[in-house]
Amino acid sequence: MNQKNIRMKVLANDGLAKEGIDALRNAGFEVITDKVDQSNLVEFINDQSVAALLVRSATTVRKDLIDACPGLKVIGRGGVGMDNIDVEYARGIGRHVVNTPAASSQSVAELVIGHFFSLSRMLYDANRYMPEADGSGFKSLKKKYGKGIEMRGKTIGIMGFGRIGQSVAQYALGCGMKVVASDMFLKEANIPVVINGDQKVSVSITCVSQEELLAQADMISLHVPMPADKSPVLGATEFAQMKDGVLIVNAARGGVIDEDALIAALDSGKVAHAALDVFVGEPEPRQDILQHPQIALTPHIGGSTQEAQGRIGTELADKLIEILKS
Repeated sequence: MNQKNIRMKVLANDGLAKEGIDALRNAGFEVITDKVDQSNLVEFINDQSVAALLVRSATTVRKDLIDACPGLKVIGRGGVGMDNIDVEYARGIGRHVVNTPAASSQSVAELVIGHFFSLSRMLYDANRYMPEADGSGFKSLKKKYGKGIEMRGKTIGIMGFGRIGQSVAQYALGCGMKVVASDMFLKEANIPVVINGDQKVSVSITCVSQEELLAQADMISLHVPMPADKSPVLGATEFAQMKDGVLIVNAARGGVIDEDALIAALDSGKVAHAALDVFVGEPEPRQDILQHPQIALTPHIGGSTQEAQGRIGTELADKLIEILKS
C-alpha cells in the first residue's frame, strides 16, 4: 500500500452511513464526520488537508470553494442530483466528481408510491384532524374522507424515465396501474416486475410526448432534472393540459414545479391533491405551501432509508478508494 495515501482525509460533511465509514477506514483513510458550517468549510478543508469532500443536499460546493481548496481531489454526492455542486467546472479543472445514481432509486420510488396511496385516500389530511375528532367530528370526518379513489386501473404518468422513474413504474405495475412515461433521451424501457420475491415479468413501456402524458395521466410523478435555465417543467400551461382532479407527486427537485401555478391549480380543482418532498427555498419552504390543505409534505427524505444510506455509503466509499488509491 502506498504509505503516502494511508492517512488521506475524507470529510463527510452531511454524514455517511456506517458501511461507508468502515470501508474507507479499512482502506486506510481518516474519515471526519463532524459537521462544518458552510462559512468555515474552505478554512477547514485547507487546514486539515482534506482530499475528498462528501455531501448530500445541505452543503454546496461552488466554484469559489473549489478554487480556494487546491488540495481537494474528489467531491462526492450521496444521491442522484448534483445541483448543489458546480460539476462541469470542477471536472474541467481536473477534480473528480462522483455521485450514487442507483443507490437510492428504490427508496425514492417507495416514497412516491406511498404518497400516491396517501393522496388517493386523503390519509395525510385525515391524520391531521383525527386527533381532534369527538363524536360528531368523527362522523363528519368519516363522510369527508369516504370519497377516496382506488389506484388499481388508474394511469400514472412518469415524467423522467431513468432509474427512479423506472423503479416507480415497477411498483405502479404491481398495483395494477397503467404506466405512461416521457423522457428526453429514452424511447422505450423493459420494466421487470418482481412477483412473490423471485419471479419476474417484463413489461415494455414506450415513452410518449410530455403533452400526451399530461393528457392521459390520472396521477403524475416527476423525476426530471432542473432545466439549465431554471425554468419550471410544470407551470400554468402544463397544468391546463392535465385532466381535472389529477394527483401529483414531486420527489425530484424543488423548482421543477412552479409553486404559484400549483397553488392556483389546487385551488381551482384542476389538481385534487399534491405531495411534495422537495421545495423551492429549502430548507425554508414558503408558508402557503406548507399550510395548504391539499398538499402532503415530507422534508426531502426520498432517498433517506436505512437501506439506501447503506448502499450510498458503500458506493461512495468504493468510488473514492478507486480514485484515490490508483
